[in-house]
Amino acid sequence: MSTVLSPEPGTRPEQSLADQLRGRSLPAGAGRVVLGVALAAAVLAYVAGASPVQAALLAWVVTLALPVWSAAVEGRRKAVDRLVTVLVSSAFVLALVPLASILWTVISKGAPVLSAEFFTYSMRNVVGEGGGIYHALIGTLLITGAATVISVPIGLLTAIYLVEYGAGGRLARWIRFLVDVMTGIPSIVAGLFAYALFVLFFGEGVRMGIGGSVALSVLMVPVVVRSCEEMLKLVPNELREASFALGVPKWRTITKVVLPTSLAGIVTGVTLAIARVIGETAPLLIIAGMTDSVNFNLTDGRMATLPVFAYTSIRNPGVPPEFALERAWGAALVLLIIVMLLNLAARLVSYFFSPKGER
Repeated sequence: MSTVLSPEPGTRPEQSLADQLRGRSLPAGAGRVVLGVALAAAVLAYVAGASPVQAALLAWVVTLALPVWSAAVEGRRKAVDRLVTVLVSSAFVLALVPLASILWTVISKGAPVLSAEFFTYSMRNVVGEGGGIYHALIGTLLITGAATVISVPIGLLTAIYLVEYGAGGRLARWIRFLVDVMTGIPSIVAGLFAYALFVLFFGEGVRMGIGGSVALSVLMVPVVVRSCEEMLKLVPNELREASFALGVPKWRTITKVVLPTSLAGIVTGVTLAIARVIGETAPLLIIAGMTDSVNFNLTDGRMATLPVFAYTSIRNPGVPPEFALERAWGAALVLLIIVMLLNLAARLVSYFFSPKGER
């Protein structure tokens, strides 16, 4: 009994049976050709006077020629696949536009300001040109460092309880719920909490760096808890059982087996939590304040930070304003570099401290 292959829907009747079995396809470089034509059309449109948005839309419309071409040659199924590929790629490029715009703006406006004076001078007695971010850089490092010292022990011990002792109990469920709620707290609420707390001890109008550390720790703790909890869950139970079989107590199993095994993930989570809060402005503006002088004492007086310095420079630039605006862009660029270095450090720690089989 012979089987007759009917033509595939959308194919021409004159197509040979061999073509139907083999399948016709576009040339190997069809995608690159269409992309090149789209870019060329965008450049020509921009040179002719079109706006960047109009040129980008024209390029996107030209890329739609690829699924149309595919429908004419390859059939409906492959044409739909190429259409979805174009749409997904377009969404990816569209998501990169704000990031590229921010990077270009901050680097182009902030890089010319960077100099040795900019990093080693404060704004004390500086009006107009000159000065730097030394006082804000010191304040950022001290406040963020103190927030880390407060947050990491609390977050890590909470995660250890949830994974090793809570075991799905009612208290553990409530703690997870509260941690999830804290994750969504607006940063200004954390600043108001720290201000209200310190007002109870020091009175109205209190401003000090340690208050900023407490506010940042409120934002850091839930991030540390969640990241450390997930890393502790990844430790195989076989390691714990092997330790218990040797008669090792639970606390020693945690400190000698569980924590070293998950060290890379824990350090990565802590580093990302630091990068998350180091750029906060609202809570520090409320409780830490702003000053033009260097202050190394977290418990005595106002303390400047990079995000607050950039904000106040934009908000009150003075006369002439261009010098303050340049310093604000320079502070933003330095803050961006710090966050980038923290993320890079997290990746390096994750690579070098992870088990060799996972590298």
